[in-house]
Amino acid sequence: MDNGDTGLIDERLARLVRLAARAFNRTLQIRLSGHGISFGQWIFLRILWTKEGQSQRELSRMAGVTEPTTHTALQKLETLGLITRRNLPGNQRRQHVFLSEKGRDLRDQLEPLAVEVNDVAVGGLDRTAQDALRDALLTIIDNLKRDEEEAATRGARMPPTRNSSVDI
Repeated sequence: MDNGDTGLIDERLARLVRLAARAFNRTLQIRLSGHGISFGQWIFLRILWTKEGQSQRELSRMAGVTEPTTHTALQKLETLGLITRRNLPGNQRRQHVFLSEKGRDLRDQLEPLAVEVNDVAVGGLDRTAQDALRDALLTIIDNLKRDEEEAATRGARMPPTRNSSVDI
């Protein structure tokens, strides 16, 4: 494939990563929609498949989204009968989220869709190129996480991202 034909060859890496992430999400959403699940709901199911019993606040943090966004997704998942929310003994204020049997069973149907999207995305990349890409992305993530932590020690805080759709 000639990447010059896409008009993106001279784009900054941050924009390319954002466009790739958006394409991953859209491609998975196409597959999930056949099961009545949105991409936003998928994020929480995926977390709960590995670690149930989280509070809404913990799920928000793990998903990297706001609590109102989490609340909306959890309401829909509860309506679909995929999760239940309940208090744990000794804490009547905070509800924790658990998968229903139906929610657990959905994993076998939905996870292969994500694997398929990954396979589509790396089509044409040999194992060496895939490993190099993974290593590079992990390094980028670590570098940016460290920069954010250093900014926090200087008193800088993450501003709200609402109404902020500027490309880097």
